[in-house]
Amino acid sequence: MAKETPKDQKKEHAPKEHKDHATKEQQKAKNKENSQKFHAAEAPKGAVAPMPAGYKVRMSDLYLNTVRPALMKDFDLASPMAAPKMTKIVINIGVSEAKENIQALDLAKEDLTLISGQAPQVRRAKKSISNFKLREGMPIAVRVTLRGARMYEFFDRFVSLSVPRMRDFQGVDPRFFDGRGNLNMGLREHHIFPEVNMERSPKARGMNITFVTTAGDDKKGKALLEYMGMPFKKPEVKQAPKA
Repeated sequence: MAKETPKDQKKEHAPKEHKDHATKEQQKAKNKENSQKFHAAEAPKGAVAPMPAGYKVRMSDLYLNTVRPALMKDFDLASPMAAPKMTKIVINIGVSEAKENIQALDLAKEDLTLISGQAPQVRRAKKSISNFKLREGMPIAVRVTLRGARMYEFFDRFVSLSVPRMRDFQGVDPRFFDGRGNLNMGLREHHIFPEVNMERSPKARGMNITFVTTAGDDKKGKALLEYMGMPFKKPEVKQAPKA
């Protein structure tokens, strides 16, 4: 009986090694797929998604084609770079009940993600205050800062959809400006945003929105936001008393 040569032994083991290697590759691919499914399931409904290729933001085009030329004409500006523009929008929601119920913070975080289209940052107390049962480092708010395309998208939705849903709204008060062209608004309830699910988040939460601009003064800041569609309160015209 002829003995098996080393070459024959290699031939016998080769298919088994190839099969083991293929099985490992398949297992890796399966683990990767399961991991992607897990992370997709973890993300809240309406979480951040990348902008589609070639997508144009309507409010950005409005600023470049209409608002900026109008501002240059109104304020006699020689360069387009000197025209005021919006740089960022900061949205903040305070969650005082998070001291007793941390789930309230998670719900506020989910709501702000749906409203802004961006994952928010958890803000913590900077110092302890015994009267408010507050300890340093305790999570008490969520905040998000929007820039670029997401900033213009939020502004467009806010002006077009959310502002008309405000109760007894008569226009934004120009006194909300801070003296440097930045507008600070306080909202009593976040249910004005159509993205919020009323059944999942029944409690109305107050929020603060800051529109940061490069205007430098309130007159230019108001003109910029007014041209972009922000409805400001009109000054009351006092009628002269009849003789």
